[in-house]
Amino acid sequence: MNGEFDVFREKLLTRQAELQTRLDNLKKDATRKANADWSEQAQERENDEVVDALGNEAIYELRLIQKALEKIKEDEYGICAGCGNDIPKARLEVMPYAELCVKCAEARGQ
Repeated sequence: MNGEFDVFREKLLTRQAELQTRLDNLKKDATRKANADWSEQAQERENDEVVDALGNEAIYELRLIQKALEKIKEDEYGICAGCGNDIPKARLEVMPYAELCVKCAEARGQ
């Protein structure tokens, strides 16, 4: 494994732990007992939709993080999946799980 990306690996692992904690909390919240009051149940259902959306976003980001960690392990991290050029470190600082350079991401509308 290339030591050049140790900082990014640590960022990814930290974010992975944060997201896993968030998912665990969302799961606990989703399994709570429903309120007996009908109006409260309606509000809880709306809240459940928000919780589901947050959970889906966290799962998606966790998948991206896992892929990035695998790329670090395989010494393929920081290489654009679109054009094969290096992804600028500034982009990786902001989005350590980026798979595309800015040019390719813009071309794909991401």
